[in-house]
Amino acid sequence: MTLCRRLFLDAVVAVALLVIVTGCNRNHKTTIAVIPKASADIFWQSVHAGAVKASWDNHVDLIWEGPPNETDIATEMQIVETMINRRVDAICLAPSDKSAFKIVVERAAKAGIPVIIYDSGIDTDNYRTFVATDNYLGGQMGAGRLGERMKGHGKIVMVKTVPGGASTTAREDGFRDGLKAKYPGIEILDERFGMASVAQSLTVTENMLTAHPELQGIFCSNESGSLGASQALRARGKKLTLVGFDSSPSLIEGLQAGWIDTLVIQDPFTMGATAVASAVKAIRGEATPKKIALPPRLVDLGNLHDPAIDAQLHPDLRKYLDAAGY
Repeated sequence: MTLCRRLFLDAVVAVALLVIVTGCNRNHKTTIAVIPKASADIFWQSVHAGAVKASWDNHVDLIWEGPPNETDIATEMQIVETMINRRVDAICLAPSDKSAFKIVVERAAKAGIPVIIYDSGIDTDNYRTFVATDNYLGGQMGAGRLGERMKGHGKIVMVKTVPGGASTTAREDGFRDGLKAKYPGIEILDERFGMASVAQSLTVTENMLTAHPELQGIFCSNESGSLGASQALRARGKKLTLVGFDSSPSLIEGLQAGWIDTLVIQDPFTMGATAVASAVKAIRGEATPKKIALPPRLVDLGNLHDPAIDAQLHPDLRKYLDAAGY
């Protein structure tokens, strides 16, 4: 083959490759994977709706996939691995265990995929932004409300969520520290895990009510725990000072019926929207803060119908989830 012919063929191949690459880039649409700890609770549906809104606002594609419940760590980790292998443009992850997910998050970072951690922390710094409720503060707020209602004295128990969950552990730590600092006359008699299950939370609450008939109060660190504990009280016709965490229609009904005194609520819709918006910035190479803390609120019968609280409690989920085909 002559030199001229070889150069000609090389030029043709180069042009063809350029056309292929250009065509691929033109057809590529930015895709962000959003991985929750679970998908059934109202909390995660609200995160999902917020994520959908942000994806519409920023004209990106969204993949929403999570395990059936918060204790299925293996399935959630496999979903993260799958998204890394698919080479999505960014991952928004709510890790169900702060230690176990360190490996997959670091693998994503090495693959050049920016990771936004949301809801619950992780034992690595290889992420772009952490978006979460100030959970420790929420626990302190719960302690303050329960201590106030019990006038600084009495015996209580705690329905915790799952071992290793950074967000709920922070709430539980904040609650203990808050009581110790301001209400040392309140004694925590027992603490048990509800394992992010309404049924299990109901069972452990019933067991603690039986073991400690002198109980005057309960603190629960998540939605399923709050619901299970309130159902246990309702079944026994026993009204204690129950301070729960999170919100749902069933929890609001329990508040209105008097089985729940106060709820510490988050803003999961804003959390999902902020996580996706942060992912878009990371993809574009824009600076993002290392941490974005969202403030918790206390809700009781006195402020339940305040416009700002009502809007936070009732985001239009169907507007986003139905339109997005979920």
